Amino acid sequence: MDDAYNPPQGPLDIIHDDHELLIVNKPAGLLSVPGKGEHLADCLLARVQKAFPQALLVHRLDRDTSGVMVFGLTPHAQRHLGLQFEKRHVKKTYIARVWGQVEGKTGTIDLPLIVDWPNRPRQMVDHENGKPAVTEWRVLKLGDTETRLKLMPKTGRSHQLRVHCQAIGHPILGDPFYAEGPARGYPRLMLHSETLQLKHPDGGKGMKFTSKAPF
Repeated sequence: MDDAYNPPQGPLDIIHDDHELLIVNKPAGLLSVPGKGEHLADCLLARVQKAFPQALLVHRLDRDTSGVMVFGLTPHAQRHLGLQFEKRHVKKTYIARVWGQVEGKTGTIDLPLIVDWPNRPRQMVDHENGKPAVTEWRVLKLGDTETRLKLMPKTGRSHQLRVHCQAIGHPILGDPFYAEGPARGYPRLMLHSETLQLKHPDGGKGMKFTSKAPF
């Protein structure tokens, strides 16, 4: 998969910037941080730091996921935001198109996750050794063969939304790791970070940043 790394080009899509915060809309197919090896050096962090040399990483999105990402523009902002993520004070919503018709209107997926070592970076459900992972979901629209969901992760495990959707029998469309058959045959992973709600590091004012799903 790494050999095929060909991230989208184009200018940074900046949602907001001020003296402490930079909010960017990450395109699908671009790494958040550099991978191992020169061919995986191009990433959102590197592109952001070209324009904002002082920018510091706070969190990351999977390569195949698009949407809202925040960077700190001072060490204070990075620490402040990092603590908000750690204490789960940041509210996140995602939009996903998943395979099949999801029954019900809302629900909660509470399944502990752990890395699947022989197949990393894949993750898997493990009730004995996994770390707690909780996702709330709401149906936005039912189609013939797919459902549009709003996903609200309460924890921030690696691949959490992707594994949770697969675990309830509705993998996210276009997922190269967790979807199979026709569910896999999409031009991209149909997962987008739509909103990020956090407190501003300077003064603590509540702020909400949004980026509409491109699918």
